[in-house]
Amino acid sequence: MMDGTWGPGWEPGFGFGFIFMILFWSLIILGIIAIVKWLMGTSASSGTTPPAPRTARQILDERYARGEIDKEEYEQKKRELET
Repeated sequence: MMDGTWGPGWEPGFGFGFIFMILFWSLIILGIIAIVKWLMGTSASSGTTPPAPRTARQILDERYARGEIDKEEYEQKKRELET
């Protein structure tokens, strides 16, 4: 009998409803995963301590190593720091 119906449970648009349901739940799950990762990232980064500031002697040594100052200036400034 051809009465223009798709049969029991097969209404036009059923496939799109199923696709949208899968898409909806996928977005919900991805959103939960993103929130958990974000929360884990902020709690992990809040426990780290910043690096200790460099001392004047360390800065002087680095400048000498880079060649910004010569040996004479390095020795003079080193003596000044030690006093």
